[in-house]
Amino acid sequence: KVEKGRIVDCKFKTWGCASAISSMSMLSEMIKGKTLDEALKIKPKDITGNLEGLPPHKVHCSVLSFKALREAIEKYKEKNKF
Repeated sequence: KVEKGRIVDCKFKTWGCASAISSMSMLSEMIKGKTLDEALKIKPKDITGNLEGLPPHKVHCSVLSFKALREAIEKYKEKNKF
């Protein structure tokens, strides 16, 4: 949810392991209060860092979260002619 150019709420639906769910949950908290462009500056390593790490074979979960956010913002901008 975006109001006055800032993300005020973020919800997600995912199926997957605990690492995927925690990565998306962390990202949703990280972007609240940011502009769309500020949110796009968040990288997978930032998500992993805020989680205080992920097992090496689960780092891809933070990448999936990042890609989902990027796609959602692109669709939002397209729909709202932002």
